[in-house]
Amino acid sequence: MTSEQRTHTPEHRLKRLHERLGGIAYGGDYNPEQWPRAVWDEDVRLMKEAGVNLVTLAVFSWSRLETADGVYDFGWLDEIMDLLHANGIGVDLATPDAVPPAWLIARHPDILPVLADGSTFGFGSRQHFDVSHPAYRAKSLAMAEKMGERYAAHPALCMWHVNNEYGPVSYGPHADRAFREWLQAKYGNLDELNRAWSTDVWGQVYSDWAQVNAPAQPRTWSNPSRRLDYHRFTSDSMLAHYKAERDILRRHTSDLPVVTNFMRFYKNNDYWAWAAEEDAAALDIYPDPREEDAHVAAALNFDLMRSLRKGQPWLVMEQATAAVSQWSVNVSKLPGKMRLGSYQAIAQGADSILFFQWRQAKGGTERFHSGMVNHAGPDTRVFREVCELGRELKNLAGITGARSTAKVALVFDWDCWWALELGNSPRSDLNYAQEVLRLYRPFFDANITVDFVDTTSDLHHYSLVVLPASYLLTDDAARNIEEYVAGGGRLVASYLSGIVDQDNTIRLGGYPGALRNVLGAWSEELHPLAADAETVKLSTADGGTASAGYWTEHLHTTSADVLASYASGRLAGSPAVTRNSFGRGTAVYLSARVDNTFLEELLDAERTAAGIRPELDAPLGVQARRRTGDGRSYLLVLNHNDAPARVDVGAGGTDVLTRTRITGAVELAANGVLVLEEAAEEHVRTHAETGR
Repeated sequence: MTSEQRTHTPEHRLKRLHERLGGIAYGGDYNPEQWPRAVWDEDVRLMKEAGVNLVTLAVFSWSRLETADGVYDFGWLDEIMDLLHANGIGVDLATPDAVPPAWLIARHPDILPVLADGSTFGFGSRQHFDVSHPAYRAKSLAMAEKMGERYAAHPALCMWHVNNEYGPVSYGPHADRAFREWLQAKYGNLDELNRAWSTDVWGQVYSDWAQVNAPAQPRTWSNPSRRLDYHRFTSDSMLAHYKAERDILRRHTSDLPVVTNFMRFYKNNDYWAWAAEEDAAALDIYPDPREEDAHVAAALNFDLMRSLRKGQPWLVMEQATAAVSQWSVNVSKLPGKMRLGSYQAIAQGADSILFFQWRQAKGGTERFHSGMVNHAGPDTRVFREVCELGRELKNLAGITGARSTAKVALVFDWDCWWALELGNSPRSDLNYAQEVLRLYRPFFDANITVDFVDTTSDLHHYSLVVLPASYLLTDDAARNIEEYVAGGGRLVASYLSGIVDQDNTIRLGGYPGALRNVLGAWSEELHPLAADAETVKLSTADGGTASAGYWTEHLHTTSADVLASYASGRLAGSPAVTRNSFGRGTAVYLSARVDNTFLEELLDAERTAAGIRPELDAPLGVQARRRTGDGRSYLLVLNHNDAPARVDVGAGGTDVLTRTRITGAVELAANGVLVLEEAAEEHVRTHAETGR
C-alpha cells in the first residue's frame, strides 16, 4: 500500500473535511440559480450569521450547466463558488444527473423510465431516467468529467455529492438488455437460471436468452425469484453508475469525500452494498411532525446509517427546519424540535447537520417545504433557531470522528426485505421495516445502543443478536448464525425467519428451515390470524399470561424449552415461544407476534442475561447515547418528552454548551438537550461496569 493510499482512506477524507470546516458540517442545499444575483450577497451574509460552513450546490442544475448538447455554461457556478469561498463557506458540489434536462429528453425520449404496467414516466419531476440508457450514462459521465476538471483545484470545494436520492426503476428495453447481461454474469447459462427461478412451475422455462426480460406487469402473479433478482439488478445497476461517476471525480480529487444521499426506509437500493463504495453514509431524514414517536423510527435510521460503514460517523445530508412538503398534512415542527432532532442525529453518530434547503423556494413543487430562511425572511422564529443551533455546534468540534459501541445487533437485510414483500405469501401485508422497528423499540426505550448488521456480518463481538422476520437466509448466513450461537452468543429470532434460500425457494423439512437446528424447534404449518383484531391467549412457563395477534405457527420442539404456549385458538397447548441451548449459547424463537409487554420483558431478560446495561438509567422518553474517540468521551442526553424530566447523570462531566460542571440529578427541559464531556477515568469505569 502506498503512502497516498494510506492517507486517502474514507476516514482520512472525512477527517480532513471536518478540519477544513472547523468541526461539524452545518448548512444545506443552496440553489442560487433560482434567485436574482442581488439575493446572493444577502444569502452569504445570512449564512455567516447562522454559522453555516458548508452548502450543497448544483444538485438540480443540469439544464443551467449544459444549456444544449455540448454547450456548457459554468460562469454562474464559478461566481457563486468564488463568493462562498470569499466568505469562508465550503462547497459540497453535486453532479446534477438526477434531473436530465428537457433538451436531452427531447433528443432521447426513451431515457424516461417505463413503469411495470408499460406506461412511461413523464418529464416534469425528477429522477426521470432509466439508468441503463447509454445516452443518459454517457452524458451524465461527461458532466462529471467537466465538473471534476473545472473545480478540482477550487479552494471552496470540500466534498462531492453524486446525483440525488437514487431510485428510479425502469422496465423498458434498455433495462431489459442490461438485466439479461446481469443474469448472464450471475448464472452463466440458462439451465442454472431455470433452476434458480423454478421455471417448471407454470411452464415458464426459458430456452434462449432473448426470451428473458424485465418482470413487467403480468396477467396475475409473477415469479417471485425473477422479481427478487430484478430488485438486485436494479440496485446493482444504479450503484454501478454511481461508482462510474465516483471514479471520475476521485481521479481529479483523490483527497475529497465522495457520497450520495440515502433515504429513510428506502427499499430499492441495498445500502449495505452502496455504503461500502462511499466515503460516508449520508441520510435524508424527514420525520412526520404529526407522529408523537417519530423520533423512534428516526433513531432506527440513524443507527442504521452508523452501522452501514461499521460504526464510522455519518452525515445528515437533508432534514427540514420546520414544515415538510411531502406529507399530506404539512405540519410545522414545534419550537425546539429541529434542535432536538439535530442533536439526536449527532448523539447517534452524525458529524453533519445539513438541511434542504437554505432559502425556501417561492415556486415549484417544494415551495411549501421549509428552509433555513423561509418565505417571511430572516426575522422569524425558524431563522433564530437556525442561528442559535449554528452557534452551539461550534462548541462540539471535538465530537467529530467519535464513535459508539454496541453489544446488541439487529439484522436488517435488503434481500430479506425484497423477498418478504413480493406477495403470494401467507401474509402479503407484512411490512418488513415495521417488524424491524418493533424489535428495535424496546432497546431504544431502555437506552441500549444497537448496531445493525446484514446476514454476512461477523457476529462474534455481539452479546445478543436479533433476527426480525429474516425471511431469506443463505446457507452461509445460516452457518454464520449457528456458529455465533454455538460459540456462546444469544439469539432471538422472530417468526418468518429462515423460510427461503438465496433463490427465494422454500427450505423443506419444516419452518424455519435454515434455523431448525439452532432453534431446536420446527413448525409444520403457518397460521396467520384472519383478522387484524384477532388475538389468542398465551400462558407462560412461570404461570403468567400474555397474548398474540397477527401471526401464529403450529410449532414443535426437538430440544428447546417452552417459554410460552398457546392457551386459546386452534393451536391451544402448542409451544409459542421457545429457548434452546445450542453449543455454549442460546436461541429464542418467537413463533407468534406476542404483545408489546411480553416482547419488552423477554428482550430485557435476554440482554440482562448477556450483561448488557443501558448507557444511562433514565425516564421513558429520555434518550442517552455515548460517543468516544481519541481519549474523549461524550454523553448526550435528550428529552423527547414535551414536559421536563429529571435525570441522574452520576459523575457527569462538563456541559459542552455552557462549559459548566454537571453531576448528579439534573432537570432536563422539555425537548431539552445535555451534552457532557466526561472525564477519561469516568468513561473507563462506566464502560467496565456495562461490559462494553
